[in-house]
Amino acid sequence: MTLPFDDASAPLFSVGQVADMLGVQQAFLRRLDREDVVSPARSQGQQRRYSRDDVSQVQEAVSLIGDGLTLNGVRRVLLLQEEVRRLEAELAEERRRRT
Repeated sequence: MTLPFDDASAPLFSVGQVADMLGVQQAFLRRLDREDVVSPARSQGQQRRYSRDDVSQVQEAVSLIGDGLTLNGVRRVLLLQEEVRRLEAELAEERRRRT
């Protein structure tokens, strides 16, 4: 049996919980959402709900901002990282097909 917390993409955490977990302000998380850096899911009541994957992205954003990147820079880095993961998966699939 698979539980919701077993799925890294399941939207389980509120903005307050994530802020407490990572030691950031709730306003910072809302800004990341407004700037399309990290886009959490929404509950039926339109409350932000973060998955473990989202929390990891916020952690990466905090680290990159600490390194001096702007939010635009952070967004670009996160998009490029996602593209690299997609291409690596595509390459691995192609290699499996050829063997």
